[in-house]
Amino acid sequence: MELLTEGLQTYLEQHCEQESELLRYINRETHLKVPMPRMLSGHYQGRVLSFLSKLASPQRILEIGTFTGYATLCLAEGLIGNGKIFTIDVNAELEERVRGFFQKSPFSDKIEYIIGNAVEVIPDLNELFDIVFIDADKKNNQTYYDLVFEKVRSGGLIIVDNVLWSGKITQGANDKDTENIRRFNETVTKDSRTEKLILPVRDGVFIIRKL
Repeated sequence: MELLTEGLQTYLEQHCEQESELLRYINRETHLKVPMPRMLSGHYQGRVLSFLSKLASPQRILEIGTFTGYATLCLAEGLIGNGKIFTIDVNAELEERVRGFFQKSPFSDKIEYIIGNAVEVIPDLNELFDIVFIDADKKNNQTYYDLVFEKVRSGGLIIVDNVLWSGKITQGANDKDTENIRRFNETVTKDSRTEKLILPVRDGVFIIRKL
């Protein structure tokens, strides 16, 4: 199930800022050459991430799940001063391609691209983050959330992707992946340390503000 109809998706894309030439290139190359291209954020969600980043004016961003770097570059658009985005991915097979994309961008010196297991990498990051974007293996959403929470400043954002899971969350599906996401959503909803809302953007984006 698609949360947005094709017509609505097209309309939304026509009435927001356009993709840069590099982002269009990454989108095209991902769909042509990379397995599971649907994992890419895409034009409209990318503009949402860019907008949120620009509102937050972050110095430090953490992204868990780089894929081909599309969302990384969208988030980097909001970095200020000597800002930096740390992005972690376990897939070394994409490393050369993604580093090439980053080198073509105006943010190449602001991106720390780390190949490794995020569960092992995050504890060693001695940073206070303004934004954390969680878009990796869904079964570990809660683990990532717990690992990053104390590394997010008061007023900072934790953004979690795919929390509506193609609509399965509200349709009574009870497979393991859906149950994991549903349980995570309920846990965040009850977390009194935060303000939160879900945006029905693409596959569902949870916006969580740490109090």
